[in-house]
Amino acid sequence: MTSSNGPSAAATPRDRLVDREELADRIWTVPNALSVLRLLGVPLFLWLLLGPHADGWAIAVLALSGVSDWADGKLARLLDQSSRLGALLDPAADRLYIVATLVALALRSVAPLWLVAVLVGRELVLGVTLLVLRRHGYPPLQVHYLGKAATFLLLYAFPFLLLADTLGSGGAVVRPVAWAFTIWGTGLYLLAGLFYVIQAVGLVRADRAAAVRDAGP
Repeated sequence: MTSSNGPSAAATPRDRLVDREELADRIWTVPNALSVLRLLGVPLFLWLLLGPHADGWAIAVLALSGVSDWADGKLARLLDQSSRLGALLDPAADRLYIVATLVALALRSVAPLWLVAVLVGRELVLGVTLLVLRRHGYPPLQVHYLGKAATFLLLYAFPFLLLADTLGSGGAVVRPVAWAFTIWGTGLYLLAGLFYVIQAVGLVRADRAAAVRDAGP
């Protein structure tokens, strides 16, 4: 997007964030159905893990959520069914799964409290950042590819952590793999969150600078 002044008048940061708003306003799509099923899987997973302690079924639910996380984005592109609702549902389902799973695993003493504190703290920081962006009239930022990679790793790390705990002495084989996924996923998750905050700070500063220029003589 360029102004009448020519190419040197670059698009503003706000102009470059319209991609999500330009998505189709569709509800009944295959990717959206998968995202809703993932959301419905959260209470099912919590009940399986904290109620009857049906760890095998809980692992299956987590594994399916990881597969569906990959599938909904793939299908949205393949079927040309990207939508505004899907752009909101997909990251919401990811974050809800991560936080709910962490809390449940901590209550079962499978995940350490420091891991819960780090990842939940990251979500709180991003929540505040989102509120700041909305106050300045910006939509939520697009999900960074590092965030998607981190989510993929974490959604596979949690079933491995649970499996290592369930297998008892046999978990010695699975545990190193589980912690490799967990450490790499956590690192990338924090890095993606940092990039999100840096981008948001840049947008807010650009907004304020533009307001100062407009208020000038």
